[in-house]
Amino acid sequence: MRYLKLMLLLGIGLTCPGLHAQQRLADSNYTYKPATPDGTGKYYKGREIAHVMGFEGAAWLERNTREQEENTKKAIAKLPITAASVVADIGAGTGYYTFPIAAKVPQGKVYAVEIQQPALTFLKQRSTQLNLNNVIVVRGGEKSPNLPDNVIDLAIMVDVYHELSYPHEMLQAIRRSLKKDGKLLLLEYRAEDPTIEIKPLHKTSIYQLNKELNANGFHLKQDGEFMPIQHFLVYQKD
Repeated sequence: MRYLKLMLLLGIGLTCPGLHAQQRLADSNYTYKPATPDGTGKYYKGREIAHVMGFEGAAWLERNTREQEENTKKAIAKLPITAASVVADIGAGTGYYTFPIAAKVPQGKVYAVEIQQPALTFLKQRSTQLNLNNVIVVRGGEKSPNLPDNVIDLAIMVDVYHELSYPHEMLQAIRRSLKKDGKLLLLEYRAEDPTIEIKPLHKTSIYQLNKELNANGFHLKQDGEFMPIQHFLVYQKD
């Protein structure tokens, strides 16, 4: 028995099927396969996780045609918030949603969460330029948005969820940050519509999203299909 324990500690002399895969995974939430174009080769609930768009794509986020293509003003108008709400924009990018939301919650605040340093710098500079004192820029991590527990009324991810490297861990962290009646809004390009000219791994279906969110303690509360090319899905934590 002592010899076996020593072998286990050293990691030698063992020929257990799947051992190396288990070491690579570290847990049972993800599987790995050869990566497809634009994919990481990492799968969650049967969905391949997409590569993250770097901040060098900021110009695309701020393109002049975005409002016409996505009707972002309507999305912001439909947010389930009040003037005193605390909102978290996770994967805020250039703040395309952050800053309009901040103007709608003058007695509340918006946490602008980003993982990329150029985005963090941009968000801080832009919030200062706009004199928006209720925007709090937060450096998030791959597994957590690094938000306080039980303070968020609404967390939103706009075309972000499909890129999360650790969706299970992130959803659990977001769930902890939400108040008892807190909500999570996902805006994702509709995978059900093949005419939407977005790369396949950057689109998601309601079926897939429900499967992943249900597994992490959320249920779909509102399916708003009023966006031209995106789902507007509001989830309530159980």
